[in-house]
Amino acid sequence: MSKNLVGKVALVTGGSRGIGRGIALRLAKEGALVAVHYGSRFAAAEEVVNQIKTDGGEAFAIGAPLNTLDGVEQLLQSFDQELLQRTDSKQFDILVNNAGIGTAETFEETTEEMFDQLFAVNVKAPFFLVQKSLTRLRDGGRIVNISSGVTRIAYPHIMAYNLTKGAINTFTLNLAQLLGPRNITANAVLPGIVDTDVNAAWLHTPEGQQHASEMSALGRIGEPEDIADIVSFLASNDARWITGQMIDATGGAHL
Repeated sequence: MSKNLVGKVALVTGGSRGIGRGIALRLAKEGALVAVHYGSRFAAAEEVVNQIKTDGGEAFAIGAPLNTLDGVEQLLQSFDQELLQRTDSKQFDILVNNAGIGTAETFEETTEEMFDQLFAVNVKAPFFLVQKSLTRLRDGGRIVNISSGVTRIAYPHIMAYNLTKGAINTFTLNLAQLLGPRNITANAVLPGIVDTDVNAAWLHTPEGQQHASEMSALGRIGEPEDIADIVSFLASNDARWITGQMIDATGGAHL
């Protein structure tokens, strides 16, 4: 496989597990130096870094909570320090806003505290991470935001979460217009049900498997690699003429 991202530096938030892990591994396989961000799972992030190194790639882990602005600034300070040691520069090329949280509460059960927490991690953190990265992100760079298929398909029982992903889509559209003069593209990827540890409890049952598979026009459950491959494409020069787009990655769910 050709390596399309040699010489590039990527930051993947929430890169220690699930979709983020898949994205970090794929970008590294393409030749990028990958910063694997984690919130609290240091061991999981180190495992991803070690796997990347075993596969011949380059990566490092950086930890910071993303529920406050202080956490965003902590992440960037750590990122700067690591980059200066490795590249003698604070500049980077690819930002993947993947970190996020969900909720088990229904619309009726959602509290103000949960609502605020969802927006803090899923919307506020990406907003300020991009804002504070503008001087660090090279012209010609890439921003990929991980949204969700719930912005196309109604799931009212998790409405607060859905609203955060709708905000991410709007954020993506505006970033594409704002950063176009710098040749920086901004796109969102909208996964459906993906086989990750977050979904394992209900998905790894006969009923869950059948339900999730039947939702997709392709008749199967999504894998992290399905999403990672799309992100890798958007991060590459092959996607240089694509910006401001919401890429449906649900396997044709609920068509």
